[in-house]
Amino acid sequence: MRQIAVVLGSVAFLAVCWWAFSPKRKKRFEEDAKLPFADEEQSIRSAYSADKKKTDEDSVEKNGRGDRPVDISTEHKKGQDEK
Repeated sequence: MRQIAVVLGSVAFLAVCWWAFSPKRKKRFEEDAKLPFADEEQSIRSAYSADKKKTDEDSVEKNGRGDRPVDISTEHKKGQDEK
């Protein structure tokens, strides 16, 4: 029984290797490998926008008023003047 399992496992491993390294699929795999870098600039912009939005939401919560966000740099300067 073990011998059959070893043979079937070996055949399955070789089949996966053949499929992965087949010349027909090389172009597709190269394109797929570049996908994380394709939208890098867009990802950076999205992260900046999300961070700015969170900062604005946090400043509204600290202000205690929902009518307008507080400029955090101004609030920070006020705190330093008082020290």
